[in-house]
Amino acid sequence: MKIAVYPGSFDPCTNGHVDIIARSCRIVDKLIVAVLSNYKKTPAFTAQERVEFLKRVTHNYKNVEIMTFSGLLADFAREQGASVIIKGLRAVSDFEYEFQMALTNRKLNPDVETIFMTTSTDNMYLSSSVVKEIAAYGGSLEQMVPEEIQANIYDKLRR
Repeated sequence: MKIAVYPGSFDPCTNGHVDIIARSCRIVDKLIVAVLSNYKKTPAFTAQERVEFLKRVTHNYKNVEIMTFSGLLADFAREQGASVIIKGLRAVSDFEYEFQMALTNRKLNPDVETIFMTTSTDNMYLSSSVVKEIAAYGGSLEQMVPEEIQANIYDKLRR
């Protein structure tokens, strides 16, 4: 069984994240969407809220499991029996950092490979930060985040 981990903060998840999830599901037997609890960041949404959002928007994908983790991704992948880490890339600027992380994860866990998946052109501009900024000012989140979670984002972030 080919198990992959797709890690991220997902604060909140966007249509870009959902696109990577949908495409990843087609190439692995099991996809673990891993919500990172990072002590360096103060997320707008709790880990539980982010997990709930992801569960709602991925309920149709039978081979997806949503989990939280903290610590090293390489260790988490090993604990889950994953042999693949999937990372989404929006632009060349994402590549340098993600390439360094891929090499580090490979050093820490030689049994895991990182696959870079480019986003669709419709989602290249999207980031969770952009979504939070737009929501805070009451702008439209249509075509940016799944409809199932738009109201929750507005409720939390609208000024």
